[in-house]
Amino acid sequence: MLYEYKDLQSRAANGENQRGEKGQGGMARGGRKGCPSISPMRAGKTYTLLDAQGSGMVRHIWCTFPPGDPRILRNLILRMYWDGQAQPSVEVPLGDFFGLPHGAARDLQSEYVQVNGGTAYNCWIPMPFRTGARITVENDAGCDIRHLFYQVDYTLGDAIPENACYFHAQFRRQNPCPMHEDYEILRTSGRGVYLGTVLGVRSLYTESWWGEGEMKFYLDGDKDYPTICGTGTEDYIGFAWGMTERCTPQAGCPLCDDERGRYAIYRFHGRDPIYFAKELRLTVQQIGCGSRTAAKAAFGKDADIYSAWGEKEDAETCYYERSDDYCSTAYWYQTLPSPAFPELPDRAARSADL
Repeated sequence: MLYEYKDLQSRAANGENQRGEKGQGGMARGGRKGCPSISPMRAGKTYTLLDAQGSGMVRHIWCTFPPGDPRILRNLILRMYWDGQAQPSVEVPLGDFFGLPHGAARDLQSEYVQVNGGTAYNCWIPMPFRTGARITVENDAGCDIRHLFYQVDYTLGDAIPENACYFHAQFRRQNPCPMHEDYEILRTSGRGVYLGTVLGVRSLYTESWWGEGEMKFYLDGDKDYPTICGTGTEDYIGFAWGMTERCTPQAGCPLCDDERGRYAIYRFHGRDPIYFAKELRLTVQQIGCGSRTAAKAAFGKDADIYSAWGEKEDAETCYYERSDDYCSTAYWYQTLPSPAFPELPDRAARSADL
């Protein structure tokens, strides 16, 4: 319970107390607010935000930086390492980690990540560690950044349960996606719990709806067909018959730009976690719904047109295969050691067509 005393040490790491040491906060300028930021962030340099030893729990992360530049949101790379593992368990562009793909700053209010005023980034995902935690951020924007203000709130001395897994997050992008291939959000092995998805879609064909693709969770040996399969992309985040801009604690859509074909959606599984004992693969189909005539003109035979929701086979409204620009961030917990991540897309690939 929140009101129960626990024998823990509360700590916070920031630009003035990078190691979160006891009694060492706010010392610059004799305690009169000195320089609580990394200023400047040099291009190409990696900075350590947290380096904690022992057992503990990261409980909250906050940061902000000069607004208005999509290169910063997509090219500050956040990484997290648990218990001395050499490879990161988290490797995600900063904006995408906080739920905002496309380098587009928006308000976002959820139970786990929040963006206030499009400028203040918060994460309340609990992140346990047993022997140590290290969090870094790399400036791969190709330019110096004036400031990065941040605070990592954590505790030391937590008794981590034996069955507790470690927090992971991974970014991917395909621009454009191949026709007839489901976009892969995650593939991992180990034992764990899936927490949530951020999906960014840039529709390359805006004449009709892109989001009929089903989300598929392949669990523990599933091959051709998944154990969990949804009914459509907007259905996965709790919408139906399209989307509007709306944020809720577990799911939402902070960006719905029909004119430019840009969409940002998120779905957390805090109330309906997905467990895997050996392996997990998560994909989403690229299937649209709209005019048969228009789809045929746009994609030809590759459209693979078929009847939509029980319509006659020659009805004008149809389902069809398509190709769009997809990016994603997957959040999950799993045992260590975790498999090596796919290579992070380089700056050009991450930044194209923002």
